[in-house]
Amino acid sequence: MTILHIDASINGENSASRAISRSIVDQLTLERGGSDVIYRDLAAEPLPHLTLDAFADTTVLDEFLAADMIVIGAPMYNFTLPTQLKAWIDRIVIAGQTFRYTENGPEGLATGKRVIVALARGGFYDQGSPASALEHLESYLRGIFNFIGIEPEFVAADGLAVSPEQRDQSINGALGETLRLAA
Repeated sequence: MTILHIDASINGENSASRAISRSIVDQLTLERGGSDVIYRDLAAEPLPHLTLDAFADTTVLDEFLAADMIVIGAPMYNFTLPTQLKAWIDRIVIAGQTFRYTENGPEGLATGKRVIVALARGGFYDQGSPASALEHLESYLRGIFNFIGIEPEFVAADGLAVSPEQRDQSINGALGETLRLAA
């Protein structure tokens, strides 16, 4: 089994999404044993924004297609995903490779993969919260992975900027969820 581990946070060791994604990968490798892990740190080694020349490089797409499971650490920046993660997504959502257009609409071709996303958000964005209309991280990632044929799973640490106690509580709750996700 091959696990592709993607991190996008610029916060290094202080990153909640990195801690949670690392815990997910650790639990998955412990549970399954013998997994190959490919790690890509999009903050330390960012992909350039997509250009026609960069589009011809299939390395990122090849890593994605070869992986059985993808674990993504995704922080929310300004109500959406970091540009580093968007640059990665631009290289995996490719017509004829991960989706195709048909007379009945788009069809995802990347089925059979498991995607787990560790979300980290400073506030609360669940339905009914005052800021729910500004949540464009989980909704975007769900939409883009659905488009290519994958139903992603999410674990979230919310309210990280509310207080130190809320941060600790949210991170600990999300880390506890990693055990469930690995099962």
